Amino acid sequence: MAERNLQQILNQLRSNPGLPYPEASSLLSKAKIQLLQLKAATPSAPGTPGASPQHLALARDVYEQGALFSIRARNPDAFTRYVSQLQPFYELPATAGSGERNKVTGLYLLLLLTQGRYAEFHSELETLSTRAKEGGAGEIEGDRFLGYPIKLERWLMEGSYDRVWKAMKSREVPSEEYGVFSEILTSQIRSEIASSSERAYPSLPLSSTKSLLFLDSEGAVIDFARHRGWTVRDGNIYFPTSAATVDGEPVNVTSDADAGDDKEFSRMVIENTLGYARELETIV
Repeated sequence: MAERNLQQILNQLRSNPGLPYPEASSLLSKAKIQLLQLKAATPSAPGTPGASPQHLALARDVYEQGALFSIRARNPDAFTRYVSQLQPFYELPATAGSGERNKVTGLYLLLLLTQGRYAEFHSELETLSTRAKEGGAGEIEGDRFLGYPIKLERWLMEGSYDRVWKAMKSREVPSEEYGVFSEILTSQIRSEIASSSERAYPSLPLSSTKSLLFLDSEGAVIDFARHRGWTVRDGNIYFPTSAATVDGEPVNVTSDADAGDDKEFSRMVIENTLGYARELETIV
């Protein structure tokens, strides 16, 4: 009876990915009660009697649906809890072969990336790479779900924001759940581009800044500029100078060579991003 009820709930969740989160949560709660009755809510310790592999596979499927609905509802805390619940199931040979495993894992990598938890991101990557080599699965970057956050992280670290924009705006996005993070990444990239602009130039035309930051209107640029403490005058954005001072006197905190390298890198970032923005405007 419990097994049949679980199957029915899973069918409802899978066939209605757009189900409102409160309704999905209610179904998931009912599913967890059924799992408790089957003694399959968590894997048993090695050497002790436990649920059948079939029931454990059902539990894994329930938690995966919970993770996906949590992401669609933009609830990172609930998603993280489901990921933690899934880990012991993924370690079991009988339940490791799930079609959603790489999707959920890729989403978790993307969550770590958008939260700036880079140490955990790389630790997770190392674990995945080791497991893939031991299982003869090849490079994890070749998987469309796992490869997407890996590429985004690399491009973000390189300052190749134009490539990140392209990936987020193209068919490279593996599924709709991954698109949830686009708004967060867009905000982060705008902040990074703004910082690079301040380092690279004393000012920029308002129209160029609009393209550079991928904002919809010059009014949105003005609002963004005010938030950053920039000055808008005569159709231009003027960036504030940012010299460190002691007792009111300017102090050099980096060498001329370091400052030059930083400025050159910032200019490269701006030129690449502006180039892509112009290409996009031409296409549109």
